[in-house]
Amino acid sequence: MSQDGPRSIDEHTSEDGGDVSTRPLMNRRLDGLGTTIFAEMSALATATGAINLGQGFPDTDGPEEIREAAVRALREGKGNQYPPGPGIPELRTAVTEHQQRFYGLAFDPDTEVLVTAGATEAIAATMLSLLEPGDEVIAFEPYYDSYAACIQMAGATRVPLTLHAPAFRPDLDALRDAVTDRTRLLLLNSPHNPTGMVLTQEELRAIAELAVERDLIVVTDEVYEHLVFEGEHTPLISLPGMRDRTVSISSAGKTFSFTGWKVGWITASPRLVSAVRSAKQYLTYVSSGPFQYAVAEALALPDHYFTAFREDMRAKRDLLAAGLADVGFTVFKPAGTYFVTADIRLLGESDGFAFCRALPERCGVVAIPNAVFYDHREAGAPFVRFAFCKKPEVLEAAVTRLARLR
Repeated sequence: MSQDGPRSIDEHTSEDGGDVSTRPLMNRRLDGLGTTIFAEMSALATATGAINLGQGFPDTDGPEEIREAAVRALREGKGNQYPPGPGIPELRTAVTEHQQRFYGLAFDPDTEVLVTAGATEAIAATMLSLLEPGDEVIAFEPYYDSYAACIQMAGATRVPLTLHAPAFRPDLDALRDAVTDRTRLLLLNSPHNPTGMVLTQEELRAIAELAVERDLIVVTDEVYEHLVFEGEHTPLISLPGMRDRTVSISSAGKTFSFTGWKVGWITASPRLVSAVRSAKQYLTYVSSGPFQYAVAEALALPDHYFTAFREDMRAKRDLLAAGLADVGFTVFKPAGTYFVTADIRLLGESDGFAFCRALPERCGVVAIPNAVFYDHREAGAPFVRFAFCKKPEVLEAAVTRLARLR
């Protein structure tokens, strides 16, 4: 790797960060990218009146003062027209202050932060800007379904590294063996959706050393950074050798319970930010103007907000995990996120897709089959995912309904 940054970035950006060339994205192979499982299962929930523990959105809004900050921005005319392409200065500064406050990381708000339409756009723009046809991307399997779609739209090839029950920890030897001369990028998610695994310091160091040794870019999805119940969250970008080769992604939706606002961001070196922006400008260009001002205030909330938020979600995790175990599921208690993975085999079931599609009629509850997050569908076949970011009374009602499975 040169001192200027990861290889091949110059192919996508000019000196001032503008685009040099736009690849023919419309020619990418998009076959197989049909309706998401989340849309299907949410439609089932609506049609049957089932309790939706499938899609990961809270059933309560976030802090009232942050909601009022958005209203205030609307009334004051802040963000009602196009905001700046990289994001409003107030939010970019708030992101850098957040990174300094929680992780001791210093970023330049003008050159090392890019505001996006949620983490989903951040992932898409990063894949489209940093990958070429023929590149390989290693990602932990199971993985959020947009990862597969974004890699495919970039014309690259995904190489899954399967996480196995019950611990769902990465096999670091297998990771090293998976790297080839075509490997361009590692796409990591910790805390990990859907398993709830949180990478340890030892695992992070090993991944960083491998990335430096093999000259790889690493993209880290850290949207659940404030929902770690066991262990701690350490951004990979903070480790030696990773500052210039990591794109760190997060968002406001999960931390502040305003998932509909779609405000995300990346922090990275100037060259990587410039590269990602070259693709992002042709996706949404800009988004969420007034909400950006509100999220800037949210990131400055006092420590007790983040602590209370985590502890409230921990209690909900424990409530649902205990209830599922009592029903007869084998439960893998997550160290982070707001999802519980459960094994259905002790209930006499083995096909997660069939189980989840029948569950709304059988019990009035919606879950997600984990197999949708796998390339190796058989590895995830007996697992289903439940979201616990709901009111305690909703979780209790869901467990009562699921008791019909006994």
